[in-house]
Amino acid sequence: MKFNLADIFEAVVDAVPERIVLSYEGAQTSYAEMDEQANQVAHLFAAHGIGAFDHVALFLKNSVEHVQSLVGLIKVRAVPVNVNYRYTGPELEYIFTNSDSKGIVVEMAEHQRTLAGLVGALPDLKVVFVVGETEPELADAVAAAPGVELVPFSEAEKNSTARDFEPRTGEEHYIIYTGGTTGYPKGVVWQHDDFFRKPLSAGVPYGGEPRQNLDEVGEGAKSFPSLAFLIAAPLMHGAASYSLFTFFVLGSRIILERDFNAGQIVRNIARDQTQTILIVGDAMGIPLVEEMEKQKDTADFSSLFSITSGGAIWSKHVRDRMAAIKPELILRDNFGASESGNDGVMQLDDDGNLHAPPTDKMMVVDETFQQITTPGEVGYIARVGNVPLGYYNDPEKSARTFPTLADGRRISVLGDMGYPAEDGGIVFLGRGSQCINSGGEKVYAEEVEATLHGHPAIADALVVPVPDARYGQRVAAVVAVAEGHERPSVEDIQTFARSELAGYKVPRTVVFVDQVKRTPAGKADYRWAKSTAEVAAESEQPA
Repeated sequence: MKFNLADIFEAVVDAVPERIVLSYEGAQTSYAEMDEQANQVAHLFAAHGIGAFDHVALFLKNSVEHVQSLVGLIKVRAVPVNVNYRYTGPELEYIFTNSDSKGIVVEMAEHQRTLAGLVGALPDLKVVFVVGETEPELADAVAAAPGVELVPFSEAEKNSTARDFEPRTGEEHYIIYTGGTTGYPKGVVWQHDDFFRKPLSAGVPYGGEPRQNLDEVGEGAKSFPSLAFLIAAPLMHGAASYSLFTFFVLGSRIILERDFNAGQIVRNIARDQTQTILIVGDAMGIPLVEEMEKQKDTADFSSLFSITSGGAIWSKHVRDRMAAIKPELILRDNFGASESGNDGVMQLDDDGNLHAPPTDKMMVVDETFQQITTPGEVGYIARVGNVPLGYYNDPEKSARTFPTLADGRRISVLGDMGYPAEDGGIVFLGRGSQCINSGGEKVYAEEVEATLHGHPAIADALVVPVPDARYGQRVAAVVAVAEGHERPSVEDIQTFARSELAGYKVPRTVVFVDQVKRTPAGKADYRWAKSTAEVAAESEQPA
């Protein structure tokens, strides 16, 4: 059978209706209550022309309404489109237009005012759903846009709670827009069945036989303990979406915060009885561990047993500091991407490399997509099997990223570099687009960043290439100083880096900034970092 995400959610609701599905700011919602609320929201969407395969952009922060919208849309076979709420007007216009969004759900006053300036330029827009009070600017803009209506989200409360929806096929779509740090975002199109089998690990993220039908999904949820899982990332991030639906399938309790606030997360562990936390790499890991250290004598960590990272590099230094607070913590580093889903758990080998165990879901290929099996030979990491259908509205990039092999297998090749290990696993090196060629030696930015994050005076760092007259490129680091620390000297940083890295990998240019720019989901803004480093490098003598 082909699985549909709404059918899966409803199977879990029927299996564990009284369990809590969502803890948000101290309030609890059960699976049965969320199902009824989402049914009402689904009927609201349907009443205003949203149906199968229609795209609806969710211009929202974390909230109960965000979850209701996600579930409500998939119930009517519509397609949720995630929106980075910190994008500028032109970037937002691009996403709304590129995604052919027929509807937009918006809440925050500042977001409404931004949207007001775009409504007239969105050719496919038919309806704007507003959570909470409507800003006058948005109301005026919608009134002036022919064929566009404005609908209060609260009208959903008047609708039926019944599940009287048309049958679903499993071939419905789910879109995740990704990127935006080196160019405009790309919409990754997943078929629901592939989404279930890959990002959601076929319902068994901790191992076991894949679920074969909805009855097995329901029974699996009944037998799985009601784990309390805090998603620290915004729901618009791919890793957060994957986690949300993964723990729906398991019948677990999902904890959400409005915004990422490390201090608040640590303080609320006791209130919410948080058991595991999802972060996105060091961008969230560093402030989180700093707060854990600050509050180690006052916070109650007794319920917390695991911290998981996904979607970005999580350095050993940060994990070691977390383990020092509570040695029995299980620290998981999930490897994956919006274009591949969950690729499994990465582990650090004896040399400090990120290492994926042997699997039939990944391999290393050369530029012609031929598999590389020789240990140590570097190539592109390819994901195999249940991969996305492609990028929305971009057949050229789709063909390049999601080719089909001669034997009919679909693969996803994202530019991650690695090589086969002696044990049949794969060693991850880093994103090829961030590879620095210094005198013929290849330096992967993520490796250097992970080392720099271990320096006690460094709060955050990005590593980029800058031009070098002798070597072509040299390694540069854009660094933010940790609170309460004096700015370290360039020589101090280099000495620290040299203790773990080969000499050619050590940054020869170091630029200090007040804050390293990242997206709200923690993704690095390499375009900004490269520009910042190049300006500084023009007027300096390299160290």
